[in-house]
Amino acid sequence: MRRQHELMRFATGALLLALLGGCGAEHEELQEWMERQRREAKPNVSPLSPPKKFEAQPYTSLQAIEPFSSQKLTVALKMEARQPNSMLGAELNRRKEPLEAYPLDSMTMVGSVAKQDKPFALLRVDNLLYQVKPGDYIGQNYGRINKITETQIVLREIVQDAAGEWIERASTLQLQEKAK
Repeated sequence: MRRQHELMRFATGALLLALLGGCGAEHEELQEWMERQRREAKPNVSPLSPPKKFEAQPYTSLQAIEPFSSQKLTVALKMEARQPNSMLGAELNRRKEPLEAYPLDSMTMVGSVAKQDKPFALLRVDNLLYQVKPGDYIGQNYGRINKITETQIVLREIVQDAAGEWIERASTLQLQEKAK
């Protein structure tokens, strides 16, 4: 039995060696075929076209107003203010208040108080505390405070719509509770 088992192992090993020997011959044939294909293959790549030369155009309108200058915006605002029934006319002719220099999203409502039955709100801007009341102006869009409650400030802003017309928009500032 043991002898038969050894004979079986020997026969299996011999068979494996014969198979591997046969693969070696196929492997050489495969290598030769690959080499022949590499030599015969000719790449067909069209050459790249040269890049086009950039020709700079001289700027000839040095005397004109720059399209993005504040001067052009100021002229447009003044023309709008001269129009009859313009919302912007009264806004441009009044004295600016300190909180109109800051955008509305940089302000935080931190509280509200009432003095002699008149509501006041406390706003934090640049780590400074400001007290505002209805009628005061805040924000960069001519925002006038209409109403103050314990939890929010309601204001109207004057902004341009997509067509370039000046319209009123209602906005609010909500009371911000301090995170613990």
